[in-house]
Amino acid sequence: MRYVVFLQRFLETAETHFMIGHRVNYYIFTDRPEAIPNITVKEGREIIPLRVRNYPRWQEISMRRMEMINHYLQQRFIHEVAFLVCVDVDMRFSDHIGVEILSELTGTIHPGFFAAGRQAFTYERRSISEAYIPPEEGDFYYAGGFFGGTVPEVYKLTKKCHEAIMVDKNKSVEAIWQEESHLNKYFVYHKPTKILSPEYLWFSERYTPHFLKKKRFIAIPKNSYAMRN
Repeated sequence: MRYVVFLQRFLETAETHFMIGHRVNYYIFTDRPEAIPNITVKEGREIIPLRVRNYPRWQEISMRRMEMINHYLQQRFIHEVAFLVCVDVDMRFSDHIGVEILSELTGTIHPGFFAAGRQAFTYERRSISEAYIPPEEGDFYYAGGFFGGTVPEVYKLTKKCHEAIMVDKNKSVEAIWQEESHLNKYFVYHKPTKILSPEYLWFSERYTPHFLKKKRFIAIPKNSYAMRN
């Protein structure tokens, strides 16, 4: 996966800002474990490559994320950690992120929809899809790039989303925003016990609206088309 190029900055900034003073396992899903940079991490923290298969379409890779997480939840996470935080790697940490994010089920409001009303949310609106959300349902639009919770709760979330994705796939249907659409469907009917603001997933180095006091986790500028193709 080409996104391995973002790992060094991701890990270096995580070592400065993420869960400082706590034990952390960095589980890295990749088809190229040999390409993971050799970074020294603090005591009690470990980088753990997890080999996964590649797929020709970036949409398929995105959708398979729930399957990958669910598989390793059963194989090892349940034996090794109490909480799981699932994030995108094409990001950098820029301010403190600590135990305040931990809860049974954590969701993060998408930065593009923080001030938007329900009618503007890009939920899956086709009833043929398992990710379908009726027009009168939904409180927030959540980002697929930052969610988590206790191992049992994340297991239930990823299992439900993966099963729904496979039902769609068998009908030759693909939700508008792949696994993010299914995540939003899950959160409509299984409310997060903690909701994070866009401080925890921001999209721009330069743009800072008046309501945003901190940028804790920021997208790295890139040519998305080139990276995916």
